[in-house]
Amino acid sequence: MKSYLNQYIDGAWVESEGGTVYQVIDPSTEQPCTEITLGTAADVDKAVAAARSAFESWSQTSVQERLDVLGRIMIEYKARMPDLAKAMSQEMGAPMALASMAQAPTGLAHFSATAKALAAFEFSETIGKATVVHEPLGVVAMITPWNWPLNQICAKVAPALAAGDTMILKPSEEAPSCAVILAEIMDAAGVPPGVFNLVNGDGPGVGAALCAHRDVDMVSFTGSTRAGIAVALAAAPTVKRVHQELGGKAANLVLEGSDLAAVLPPTVAGVLANSGQSCIAPTRLLVHASQVAEATAIVKSMMEQTKVGDPAEMGQHIGPVVNKAQFDKIQGLIQSAIDEGATLVTGGVGRPNGRNAGYYIQPTLFTDVRPDMRIAQEETFGPVATITSYTDQDEGIRIANATEYGLSATISGDPAAAAKVAPKLRAGLVTINSWSPDIGAPFGGYKHSGNGRENGRYGLTDFMEVKTITGLPGDTRQGKPAEAGA
Repeated sequence: MKSYLNQYIDGAWVESEGGTVYQVIDPSTEQPCTEITLGTAADVDKAVAAARSAFESWSQTSVQERLDVLGRIMIEYKARMPDLAKAMSQEMGAPMALASMAQAPTGLAHFSATAKALAAFEFSETIGKATVVHEPLGVVAMITPWNWPLNQICAKVAPALAAGDTMILKPSEEAPSCAVILAEIMDAAGVPPGVFNLVNGDGPGVGAALCAHRDVDMVSFTGSTRAGIAVALAAAPTVKRVHQELGGKAANLVLEGSDLAAVLPPTVAGVLANSGQSCIAPTRLLVHASQVAEATAIVKSMMEQTKVGDPAEMGQHIGPVVNKAQFDKIQGLIQSAIDEGATLVTGGVGRPNGRNAGYYIQPTLFTDVRPDMRIAQEETFGPVATITSYTDQDEGIRIANATEYGLSATISGDPAAAAKVAPKLRAGLVTINSWSPDIGAPFGGYKHSGNGRENGRYGLTDFMEVKTITGLPGDTRQGKPAEAGA
């Protein structure tokens, strides 16, 4: 068993002040694989004090100094990629091929994209008679989930570093090892003490303390909408910025007359990738009534050809979901669809054949799914797809928008036709004949899927403050009326 019992605070590994040991469960075996210490409010106080102290100097570094640090981090990160992949495979169930080729590389890609955005960023502009500047925001608390752990950690850490902020990271206690390795990477790259701090813990302990802390200027949270509401409530009394990427229930609107054999495989793949544990997984297929039978046959074949296997092994298979709570939730949603009258095409409740242990889910497909069913409204986070029919495009769009979420939506079909539909979908990300975002483009949701944006220039902006200055010396426009359109 791996043992990571210390917290990384002010550039050193230190013992927790009153923390308790927590065992992380390998979801493929249901046995402990890692132990960490769940930190305390006292640990948070130390980390925040370190970050606050470091902010004074780090916020004054030049763009080139920050670029140099980001470059050193990327060098160290590349050297630790095998360790990062193995940690995620064991703790959250990503098969080694996915962990090595997608999970670990996405974190590196965020550092690379952020470095490019920083090099091109305009920190100052003139608006009318004023100069508007972007400045470091302050101390940022980061609370991240387990499903794409490094992706979501690095989507926050990289822009915060680039913006000149200091930070405290609380990763998910279900997949903490990659965050510990990232702290080792930061240390090896020479990130100054106090700029990056890691406090392992759970939400009620460390998470709540970070959100309520008076010396934290911003909370950046990725997780469920339910938890996001708790984060916002805890942060409200101190009027800090709250930046959130929350749940999703993405539709896959299949346009009438589409070549289903061509357009469905690359979009339905998003339901299966990472065992369905992706907030942008396009699980709700909306298919014109005339093509439901054909779509059902294609998706059924995909589900039944998907192998479920040991995440420690290389290969094109899916692994388990992260823990028993998720397993039970998914099983309950599958059963609810059966109880509410949906037609089970393949898969269903229980583990796949031959799996007597581990949190493995059968790839599952339902048809005859009404928009008001639980399976069509609640985030499933497992390899489960549903098919709902529509009679005309306007109805398809209404069904696509008929959830409380608005993180992403997918359109399968002719790109020219899809371009006319995309503006009508209430989602922060719309993908056409794919399901993946562009790591340099803004990412975030509408409605109950959150607020703020990550990635690239937009990620940098959200981790900065904006200041307006008037009356600067040498301003040739000073005292003159603002030009039209200025």
